[in-house]
Amino acid sequence: MRYISHLDLMRLFMRALRRGGLPIKMTEGFNPHPKLSIKRALKLGLESDNEEAVFVLEDFISPLEFQDKLQAELPEGIKINYVKRDFN
Repeated sequence: MRYISHLDLMRLFMRALRRGGLPIKMTEGFNPHPKLSIKRALKLGLESDNEEAVFVLEDFISPLEFQDKLQAELPEGIKINYVKRDFN
């Protein structure tokens, strides 16, 4: 996907997480939102084959199951290449 802004991409992932029923951890503020971060924001009009994102989950789910459930909810053109479990 070439013409999607950083904020639109964040919203896309939030919706995909919700639709996929994934146990995403929420912030504890007045307006809770999912704890997720995309490492580097792309400029509008640029494409990338390898972007990193961090999703904080409430419950354990295997990386493969997470990838399958999330990928099923993402539109064509956005593909998850690799998922790893990290405790840092």
